[in-house]
Amino acid sequence: MRRTHVRVLLGGLAFFVLACQPDDSPLKLENETLRKQAEKQESVIISLQDGNKVMQQQIDLLNKELREAKEQVERVMTERTSLTAQLDVEEVKNRKLAAEAQKIAEKAAQLGQALRVDDKGGVAEELSQPFSAVAKATEEALSKNGYGIRVTVRTDQKAVYVTERKMSQPASLEVPGFRNQYLVSLQVLAPNRTRLHIKAEFERMTQGNRILQSSPEETAEIERRLIAEINRALPGSKV
Repeated sequence: MRRTHVRVLLGGLAFFVLACQPDDSPLKLENETLRKQAEKQESVIISLQDGNKVMQQQIDLLNKELREAKEQVERVMTERTSLTAQLDVEEVKNRKLAAEAQKIAEKAAQLGQALRVDDKGGVAEELSQPFSAVAKATEEALSKNGYGIRVTVRTDQKAVYVTERKMSQPASLEVPGFRNQYLVSLQVLAPNRTRLHIKAEFERMTQGNRILQSSPEETAEIERRLIAEINRALPGSKV
């Protein structure tokens, strides 16, 4: 009887304990909700991280393109500076060449004017000698007789010599009491033939240093004397 009573008492106590336990269904539901929210937030975070990676890649690509564009601009600017410097140098050269061309043109004009020697007056002779030989003989004859050359204009076909006016009395060309200046012109007629033209400005000096014009005969005589001197200076001359 006593054992039956204990069993009944224990069964009632177990039922009471089970009946008194709280219902955990709401907690499970909340936990599930939180879990789902966490998973959703984690998915959002992963998506954001992936988006950030893509954005960073785009930023890196843009930065690379910007660096390359900057380098290209710097290269272009360097090349432009170099080209500008080259153009400046070429412009300076062109200006110098233009100035030199102008000088050459002016000199050519002066040369052409100088070679247009007035053939009126003076004494001329055609020599059977090459132009270069007659030019050399002319220079030697003038130097031998003490005449400094004031102006020399020479091309392949023509030559003009203007001497200094000589105040002293030379031994061979001038007679005492005169002073002289020569204009000598040469012109090629053929490979072995040269025309020699001499024109002198010959003046008579008095004892008081007064200048008198010489006669045409006296001037012609001094011109012929220079021609004779040039002939003696020519190669193979027997004069």
